[in-house]
Amino acid sequence: MNENFSLSPNQTSFVLQANSQRILALSFPHLPTDRIARKRWGLSWRSKGRPETPPIVCSGKLNNAMRLTALDELAERLGLKKEMGVAEARAMYPMLEVAEEDPAADRRLLEAIADWCDRYTPLVAFDGKDGLFLDISGCAHLFGGEKALLKDVLSRLFHMGFDARGAISSSPGLSWAASRFGQGGVIEDEETEHVLVSLPVAALRLEGQTVDALKKLGLKYIGDVIDAPRAPLTRRFGPEPLLRLDQALGREEEPVSPRRPVASLSAESRLIEPIGTEEQILAVTRQLALSLQPSLEARGAGGRVFELVLFRVDGRVFRISVGASQPLREPKFIAGLFSERLQAVYDDLDAGYGFEILRLNVLRHDPFNEAQGDFEGGRQGEISLSAFVDRVSARLGADCLQSFQLRESHVPERAVITVPVMESLPRRKAAQDIPLPFREERPLRLFATPEPVETILAEVPDGPPQIFRWRRMQHQVARSEGPERIAMEWWIDGDDAEARDYFRIEDETGHRFWIYRRGFYGQEFHPRWFMHGVFA
Repeated sequence: MNENFSLSPNQTSFVLQANSQRILALSFPHLPTDRIARKRWGLSWRSKGRPETPPIVCSGKLNNAMRLTALDELAERLGLKKEMGVAEARAMYPMLEVAEEDPAADRRLLEAIADWCDRYTPLVAFDGKDGLFLDISGCAHLFGGEKALLKDVLSRLFHMGFDARGAISSSPGLSWAASRFGQGGVIEDEETEHVLVSLPVAALRLEGQTVDALKKLGLKYIGDVIDAPRAPLTRRFGPEPLLRLDQALGREEEPVSPRRPVASLSAESRLIEPIGTEEQILAVTRQLALSLQPSLEARGAGGRVFELVLFRVDGRVFRISVGASQPLREPKFIAGLFSERLQAVYDDLDAGYGFEILRLNVLRHDPFNEAQGDFEGGRQGEISLSAFVDRVSARLGADCLQSFQLRESHVPERAVITVPVMESLPRRKAAQDIPLPFREERPLRLFATPEPVETILAEVPDGPPQIFRWRRMQHQVARSEGPERIAMEWWIDGDDAEARDYFRIEDETGHRFWIYRRGFYGQEFHPRWFMHGVFA
C-alpha cells in the first residue's frame, strides 16, 4: 500500500471536544519491567513466551526506605504490591529478582514509543510516566476504522514486548479511565455514562487523599458520584472532582498539547517493500516533495524547515531535518538538501531491515518570492549564494556559517552578535537598500575578551600610551588618535561601571591597535589599559 496525505495548518495544541474528536489512550502498566525483559530476552519475548525465571521488580528509595516501585505480571500474581518494602518482599519470596529503578531510561523508552505512534497520527501527547494520548480524529479510516486501528496498535506493541492497554472515546478522561480501570476498546458517545458508572472513583484522575475521602463517604464508584448532589461535593472537596467527571463525560473541554510541533504540511508514503539505501530514500523523498508542491503553491509559500521521518520495520524512528535560507518548493532542491544531509549522517543511520514508512514534514514556511529574474541574470548571484549556504548548512549543520547582526548597544563587544547565515540572509536581502553603518575607526578584528596591556609610559591625564607591552612584546607608539570616550550601560554593568577611553594607535613598525583605558588618573585606583582589537 502506498498512500500520500496532507495535514491541516500548523497547530501548537489541540482541544478535545465531544462528538468531534476521537482520542486513543494507551497505558503501559509494566513499562519498567518490560524494559528489563526486552533487554534480556529480546523484543519479541512476549510472543515467544516468558522463560522460567523469578519475578522481576524495581526498587527505589521512598520515605527513607527501599520499596518496590514497579512489578511484572508474575510478581503481581504472587500478591506483591507497589510501595512494599524490599526486605518484606524478599522474605516472602527469596528468589525475587530486584533491579534498581531507572526513571530516565523509562522516559527514553516512552519517548521512543511515542515516536513509533507517529505512524498513526502526529498528534501524540504524554500522559504521565506510563501513558500516551493519540488524537486519531479523521485518520482512523486509513487503518480500516477505529477497531482495526486499536487492534493493530495493541498487536504491534505486544510483539514488540510491551503490555499495552488502550481505549478510544471522545474525551481523554474517558479513554484514560477505560484503558486503566476498564475493559478498554472503542466507546461510542452514547455508551459514555454506561461505561463510567461501574468504574472506581480513582478512574477520575483524583489525588489519593480525595479518593480515600470519597470512599469513606460511600462514594466508591463513579456512578455514585454522578447521582450525588453537586453542591455538597463541591463544598467538601472543591471543584476538581466534578470537573474531572464532566471532562470524562465530555461536557467540559480538555486541552492536550502534542509533544512535538505539528507540521504545517505533511506527506507520507507507506511502502509495500521496505527500503534502506540512500538512493531509495532520496527517490521517495523527491516524490513526497512533489506531492507537497501544489499545497505550497496554493498558499503562495515555500518551505524553510523540512523534516524527513523514517519509520524502521522494528519500530525505531529516525528524524532528519534540513533548513533553507530562502523559501523552497521545487522538489529537486528539497531532495538536494536531504542528499547533502544524508551524506553526512547516513553512516549513523542504521537501516536494519529497512524503512516501511517515510514522511516529509514542512515545519516552517514563509511567503514565496514570485518575482521573475531579469534577462541579465541579476538574481543569479542571490540564487547561487542561497544554494551554497543551504548545501553547506545541510552537510555540516546550520551553525557552520556565521554572519554578523547589529544590536542596539554602543559597547563594542555588544554592538554585534553572530547568527547563522541561513537566518540572516533573508533579512539582509530584505534590507539591501538600507545602507548599513560603517565606521572606519573600528578595527577589523575585535577580541571577544579584551587583553591586558602593560603601559610603561603614557601621557597624563588623558593622553595615549607612548610605550606599552602586549603579549611579551614592547611597542613604541608613533601616531595616535583619541580619546573616544564610551560609557558603560548602567542597566547591565551597574552604576559604578567605569567609562572607557579608546585610542587608535600605530607603532613604529606600522602595526595598528585599538587600545582603551579604564578609569582615570588621579583617582584612588590606578587606571588599567586593555587591547580590544587590531586593524588591518
